Amino acid sequence: MSTNNTPNWGGPGIGHRIEEAVELIEMELRHAIAYVNDAVIPQVRRESISAMRTAADTLRTLADRFEQRSGAAASAPGNPPGERGNPPQGSPPGASGEPRS
Repeated sequence: MSTNNTPNWGGPGIGHRIEEAVELIEMELRHAIAYVNDAVIPQVRRESISAMRTAADTLRTLADRFEQRSGAAASAPGNPPGERGNPPQGSPPGASGEPRS
């Protein structure tokens, strides 16, 4: 039988080519990691900060509107019946016209 049982049966070029491929893959991986660290992560942070500030401003505006509505209804006890915040006389409780939360 003439089978070749040596570890280099494919020739010396196969092992060398695999090593070159691994080196290229490692190099590309290092470049990809550097790109993510240097470009992607800072951009995501900037956009996240901007989105959080926008959300905070929107929530602040919404809270101000809620506060104005509840403050206007509570600070005007002399409003005639039927105006916003005061139910008409004889109305069932909770019929003020204000949205429920």
